[in-house]
Amino acid sequence: MSQGEFDIIHKYFDRPAESEQGVTLGIGDDCAILDIPDGYQLVVTTDSLVSGVHFFEDVDPYRLGYKALAVNLSDIAAMGAEAKWVSLAITLPSIDEHWLSQFCRGFFALADKYNVRLIGGDTTKGPLSITVSAKGIVKRGQALRRDGARPGDLLCVSGVLGDGGLGLAVKLFSESCDKINNKQVFIDALELTEPRLILAQQLASYASSCIDISDGLSQDLIHILNKSQCHAQIELEKLPFSAAMKQQIQQGHISQLQAWQFAVSGGDDYELLFTVPAEKMPAFQQLISTQLANSELVCYQIGKITAIPASTQKESIEFSVDSKQAITFTHLQQPMDLDKAGWDHFK
Repeated sequence: MSQGEFDIIHKYFDRPAESEQGVTLGIGDDCAILDIPDGYQLVVTTDSLVSGVHFFEDVDPYRLGYKALAVNLSDIAAMGAEAKWVSLAITLPSIDEHWLSQFCRGFFALADKYNVRLIGGDTTKGPLSITVSAKGIVKRGQALRRDGARPGDLLCVSGVLGDGGLGLAVKLFSESCDKINNKQVFIDALELTEPRLILAQQLASYASSCIDISDGLSQDLIHILNKSQCHAQIELEKLPFSAAMKQQIQQGHISQLQAWQFAVSGGDDYELLFTVPAEKMPAFQQLISTQLANSELVCYQIGKITAIPASTQKESIEFSVDSKQAITFTHLQQPMDLDKAGWDHFK
């Protein structure tokens, strides 16, 4: 017996909730109805993933379901918010029962981990694409934004860099990456990214700005610098690498310069990039070493925010920082030149 749109929704997406979680009305009506707690604000993000653009056509559906949600929860984390609800619009070329069951298994594995409830969406026929809209809550006035960085703030990341970019390179250019060993470690980093929601809710008391690294460290940092009207200095020797990445460097499979380049412009890390005023750094480091010890989460200081030189400042309120000059790279206090370009859909 063939299945229609509503059969698919009922079978795969309409799950009984263990608790209401602020949902007055969920799947099954024209709109969901949500209750926002007093003293909180709603944060909303939407990302689309298109076959052949954001993921390979032969990607494991479990991993696709997982990542489709993960990239949205990462945006919620970047605002310092608590993830609560999610909507899913999926376009399918045909009904593949196995594919759908595995996609949902990956999607709900992550949703259940962070107690996020699916409250609605849409199912249509066409070229495979997935659009997720995630909703979260944050105490009024405490959302982390991109415009709060100030000269003297310390620049930090929530975990290691470059693994996602190398994982993408391994998938795209398998022949030229034949020397890379432990390839699966980097592919896992690309496809099973972990949103930093645990850290996110702790950052409100410490961070002055925040963004998640999706398109590359440099490109995403530029967004903070533009909004905050600042420059930044990154100390390359402080960029954090995984044990697997360090092994590739030590064995000569990639150079130190290539590793830095993956960290700076590779993208797909989905770590949080944030700034902390220097006077708050000792207390933040104490928090990381105690309250968050069980999360196995380590944050790294990689540089600092600097002032725009007076000679380059503009009077126009439309002033945009020069991406080629806004970020300075140094290695052991000596200037270094790296490609700052990250992912751009239209370039």
